[in-house]
Amino acid sequence: MGRRLFGTDGMRGTVNQYPMVPEVAMRLGLAAGTTFRTETGRNRVVIGKDTRLSGYVFENALTAGFCAAGMDVYLVGPMATPAIAFLTRNMRATMGVVISASHNPYHDNGIKFFDSRGYKLDDLVEESITEMVLNPEHEWDYPTPDKVGRAKRIDDAVGRYIVYLKNCFPTNLSLEGMRIVLDCSNGANYKVAPLVLEELGAEVVSIGVNPNGVNINKGCGSLYPEVMAQKVREGHADIGLALDGDADRLIVCDEHGTVLDGDQIMAICAKDMMGSGTLVDDTLVATVMSNMALEVFMREQGGKLLRTPVGDRHVVEAMRRTRATMGGEQSGHLVFTNHGTTGDGLLAGLQLLRIMREQDKPLSSLAGLLKLYPQELINVKVQRKVPFEECPALLADIKDAEQELGDKGRVLLRYSGTESLCRVMVEGEDEGLVKRLAADLAASAQKNLV
Repeated sequence: MGRRLFGTDGMRGTVNQYPMVPEVAMRLGLAAGTTFRTETGRNRVVIGKDTRLSGYVFENALTAGFCAAGMDVYLVGPMATPAIAFLTRNMRATMGVVISASHNPYHDNGIKFFDSRGYKLDDLVEESITEMVLNPEHEWDYPTPDKVGRAKRIDDAVGRYIVYLKNCFPTNLSLEGMRIVLDCSNGANYKVAPLVLEELGAEVVSIGVNPNGVNINKGCGSLYPEVMAQKVREGHADIGLALDGDADRLIVCDEHGTVLDGDQIMAICAKDMMGSGTLVDDTLVATVMSNMALEVFMREQGGKLLRTPVGDRHVVEAMRRTRATMGGEQSGHLVFTNHGTTGDGLLAGLQLLRIMREQDKPLSSLAGLLKLYPQELINVKVQRKVPFEECPALLADIKDAEQELGDKGRVLLRYSGTESLCRVMVEGEDEGLVKRLAADLAASAQKNLV
């Protein structure tokens, strides 16, 4: 049994394989409930999930653990990750829980926590919870029988989140006359997202809004933006929005079906916020994976790009530390702290639609801000995550690649926080060189990480 449960975005794995088994989930509920329980008043936890079949398993296991720990459980059913962060704050809950494996296929699932302010837990708290869960000798501090928690369903959660999202869009604007292709990935926002856009006046062409428990992220959503793009071209839509399974990330395409990633969306939004004076210190926060072109763009605009490790949690931590008002990831996690505490794909889409409306421009005319550097990313499967410093041959190959690129590119190797993968990324002006060096380093990683 490993001594680590949490990766970069909570606990995640294959359903009915350790650690994604009901007994671990129940102990997680007990441990988290014990950690966050207070002695005064009722303690509340909001639990939401995406549309995976296994959500029922972990919802009930967590509920048992939380109730045994003395927490009242509010079950809201399928809801986006950012919706749970919002509802945790809105309902004055002690904490929030999301049962989701984000963009992974249905046979995976995961569990992540929010504190009472809607922020993901820091490492020390996760480590404390992990110790309780993994220690078979841990003696639980059970409350007396009269302090055991209750569980109930909350029926108006969808309406609360819809109102919140609409309040993030200017009241003097509407989406009347816009045709929007919306791909919900058969995931958590399959109900909310179409309703929000329709209530703001848009004509919505919906994809991925018929979840059946096993089709989440299957051939749709942010992992398959070509589906959205084709629908945009066929229907002569103004824009395409594609969410992932838990709706905390966004990929878009313009009216011609040209796909934009998170870096390009961030450039559009950052420039707009700099113009309105709402980008604090003219600083955009992004991860080490963001394209070099974004860094160059921010510098040319008179701003700066602050880089963090991969993971929207690290982005949010840096934003809180520096008071930054916007940050995100190339993968489409976009955070606007004037509105929320975590990545929200639909909220990000609304910000983009606001800019289009206010400037009265199609997305294609806004999207030419970045000329992206060629970037090659190769995933290498590994049996265990050997520290890179213990692999001198690999380090030597990385140094050689960096010298060949000079100041015209960069190399990044990192382990996935949720999968047994080493991610090899090479970026630079010369596409041929980038592809060759990425392939060479991937082969080196395959050979040396044993």
